[in-house]
Amino acid sequence: MRIAGKGLHQDGAAVSFTFDGVSYTGREGDTLAAALLANGVRLMGRSFKYHRPRGVLTAGSEEPNALVTVGQGARQDPNIRATTQAVYDGLAVRSQNAWPSLKHDAMAVNDLAAPFLSAGFYYKTFMWPKAFWEKLYEPIIRRAAGLGALSGGAVEETYEKAFAHCDVLVIGAGPAGIMAALTAAQAGADVILADEDTQMGGRLLAETGDIDGQSGVDWVQGQLAALAQMDNVRLMPRTCVTGAYDQGTFGALEQVSEQNAPLNTPRECFWRITAKRSILCAGALERPIAFPNNDRPGIMLASAVRTYLNRWGVAAGQSVTIFANNNDAHRTAVDLIDAGVTVAGVIDSRENASALGDYPLFTGAQVIATKGRHGLQSITVQDAHGTHDIETDCLAMSGGWNPSVHLTCHMNGRPTWSEDILSFVPTDGSIPDMAVAGAARGTFSTLGCLKDGIAVAKATLKSLDLKPAQTAIPTAEDDAYTIEALWQVDGKGRKWLDFQNDVHVKDVRLAAQENFRSVEHMKRYTTQGMATDQGKNSNVAALAVLADATGRGIPETGTTTFRPPYVPVSIAAMGAGSQGHGFAPKRHLTSHTASVDRNAPMIEVGLWYRASYFPKSNETTWLEACNREVNMVRNHVGVCDVSTLGKIDIQGPDAAEFLDFVYCNTFSSLKENRVRYGLMLREDGHVMDDGTTARLGPNHYVMTTTTAAAGQVMQHLDWVSQALRPDLDVRFASVTEQWAQFAVAGPKSRKLLNSILDSQIDNESWPFMACGEVSVAGVQGRLFRISFSGEHAYEIAVPARYGASLFGLLTAQAEAMAGGLYGMEALNVLRIEKGFITHAEIHGRVTAFDIGFDRMVSQKKDCIGNALSRREGLLDIEREQMVGLKPVENASKLTAGAHLFVEGADAVRENDQGYVTSVCHSPTLGHDIGLGFLKDGPNRYGDRVMLVDHVRKNQVLCEVCHPVFFDPTGGLARG
Repeated sequence: MRIAGKGLHQDGAAVSFTFDGVSYTGREGDTLAAALLANGVRLMGRSFKYHRPRGVLTAGSEEPNALVTVGQGARQDPNIRATTQAVYDGLAVRSQNAWPSLKHDAMAVNDLAAPFLSAGFYYKTFMWPKAFWEKLYEPIIRRAAGLGALSGGAVEETYEKAFAHCDVLVIGAGPAGIMAALTAAQAGADVILADEDTQMGGRLLAETGDIDGQSGVDWVQGQLAALAQMDNVRLMPRTCVTGAYDQGTFGALEQVSEQNAPLNTPRECFWRITAKRSILCAGALERPIAFPNNDRPGIMLASAVRTYLNRWGVAAGQSVTIFANNNDAHRTAVDLIDAGVTVAGVIDSRENASALGDYPLFTGAQVIATKGRHGLQSITVQDAHGTHDIETDCLAMSGGWNPSVHLTCHMNGRPTWSEDILSFVPTDGSIPDMAVAGAARGTFSTLGCLKDGIAVAKATLKSLDLKPAQTAIPTAEDDAYTIEALWQVDGKGRKWLDFQNDVHVKDVRLAAQENFRSVEHMKRYTTQGMATDQGKNSNVAALAVLADATGRGIPETGTTTFRPPYVPVSIAAMGAGSQGHGFAPKRHLTSHTASVDRNAPMIEVGLWYRASYFPKSNETTWLEACNREVNMVRNHVGVCDVSTLGKIDIQGPDAAEFLDFVYCNTFSSLKENRVRYGLMLREDGHVMDDGTTARLGPNHYVMTTTTAAAGQVMQHLDWVSQALRPDLDVRFASVTEQWAQFAVAGPKSRKLLNSILDSQIDNESWPFMACGEVSVAGVQGRLFRISFSGEHAYEIAVPARYGASLFGLLTAQAEAMAGGLYGMEALNVLRIEKGFITHAEIHGRVTAFDIGFDRMVSQKKDCIGNALSRREGLLDIEREQMVGLKPVENASKLTAGAHLFVEGADAVRENDQGYVTSVCHSPTLGHDIGLGFLKDGPNRYGDRVMLVDHVRKNQVLCEVCHPVFFDPTGGLARG
């Protein structure tokens, strides 16, 4: 029910929503759980295994019970926590895991079969008859699995991903987090303050204590306003940091909008945040107490009852009782009484407990029974005087507080047990460059959190060589936190630990009895901690039960492994930008528009679209255009956009040594402003990729890769740097899309370049395989004298934003010299005539020996694949090695993919001698030519082989020749 004068959203507009088809009214700012409680709804869900009635337990993202399905159709989202779902006009919510209705669930019959469904029952039952497993047992179990259901339709909402960098990432915006962010920001650090809640303030939003003479909420608003005015601060509410990863990287999920937002508004955004330092101020989570039948709707955490009252102005019951083993829960009683809610009593298991206000206090007492099927009606209390019943519709329980250590464990860190607070606390150094402050490390008073936030921030600033400013410590309560252990209460009935998965104390003891004594084994045997809350509510109590059952202490028993994400993350958010067209995005060159305007057919090259050829009005076939373009390059000059080649910028003191390690030939001896061809091997000795690398400065290189392997090579370099040679000081980044690069090839190529360059070049200043910076109309670019055509050629690169302009300029100058543009078809012919390889040849099954490059594999240094490339089998002359092929009859047509056989031999597998990888018609030579692999190929030049293509029904008698058909001495390229 609503309490007049309470809550932070008293002026919120009324909103209408439905739950299981029934219309209710809430306020703007309410969560679904708060609005349902305000309307007297206590039954919100069913448990997984036994389908027991469940009400809300918490007030945050750790909620295990009140999971609902939001929306309909393709916008249907299952397993949404009612404690975090905001209400809005038109919100449609359904309960789940119940049939035919939430109140009357037929599957609740499972509870009657509970003795047969104990921990690990699926390992011990369904053994007979054997044939029943696949036909009966498994289908039934699989149909019963899960809670909510997906719609099966395509996602309609928009999801985004984004990146952010900062000096200090503060996780959690409670008192410690706010002071940490303020202290860091005042020292000049770039700060991100992230909090999963819709409002920043943490526990201060749910407490009534003052800070500096004003309410905690007013103090929060003042500090946030100050932070918002700072240019070096980014406030990120509704953003949960879900995981901590290597090198200061964090994943974070931002809830951008609700389901009622327009389709073009992102629903969620998945952030990748990189921080030099981080401060964890994620607070602590209250834990339940395991007592008989502690799972009835109306039994909640004491902090949740306090939160619903103070933040949303909602009383969780008309007569509230509190059961606790610590002094913090007594604050709930005080706040309830101040709001006019009846407190039937506080049951405190501690003998020396004292009251904070005027309410009945039962010391040394425990709750041993509860009554009420769909909602709590009464409890039974046992103390030194015996037992007695208390009529109550809400029981607020508190078994103590667990610091939120989860993020500190995401890199295999283990927390440390603290006897002072009877919980685990973070271990220093678990996450590099992360500090922990406030309740997240066991400091529970408001003043303690404020001080801790300042102190930890100052230490963090010192590590960044920043001088902190003087920060005044606000005044606030500094009450000591006292607690006595109470892990379970004896009595008749099941004592629940994991409320969602229906795991109780007896299940954990049974696991220990059956020798599943490891916490990880117990977890999987009982499913304890495997629900959507991942044990946030139940882990510590379950570990205490296991420790007692095995005769060990809790520290010796240990904890399960905490893994990211901290809260569930939708696949759509993690894959943002990779759905639909984003799954395989079209990549266009800067010359794309100009090429399309010239009617060039575009072909897919990976994700890139490149011009196949540039037809003239009098040409009727692609071959006519291709032949013209080849002759144009051989006799005049041609321009081709080669920007799709992978470009990787490599810098660092150890860049040369790094290149020596990834290439099989040597690059440390390469002089500045020179280019060298390189061959890259896999670990197994086979060729991975080839390309050129230019040395632009003492520690600065630019590597080019084939278009097909650009991504693979970048990943390979990253892996080598991290796993094989982390000792090398080197950095690299893909710059493929930062540069537009064009090949200018042909006898007139130098003349063309001199017509556009601000400074002239000649053969002496710019010899073959030279490189350096040039200027085109004042724009700085790079020029490489390399050739993929065998002609005198260059490749010129400018920043991508100038690519279209340079392409137009090059085209105009080339056409003025009887030249022009050439596309992929001509490029392929030019390279085959010259015997250059592409991934048609280096397809993953060939070695440097196979392509005739075995001399490139240096024996003077180590490199990836060096040793394995020298295996006897990989140097056998019987291996298929690269050769050239030309038809005996010039009119014959060659086909790629065909196999080679000795002339006169049957074209069967046993006689297979090799295969053809690339073919083309060479207008330069006047007939078809091809490249292929033939057993002992280099020793068979002049021999005849039969090319047989069973698919295309083609047989051609060919002569084996050297793979270089054009200018075998290379004089044209060097001249």
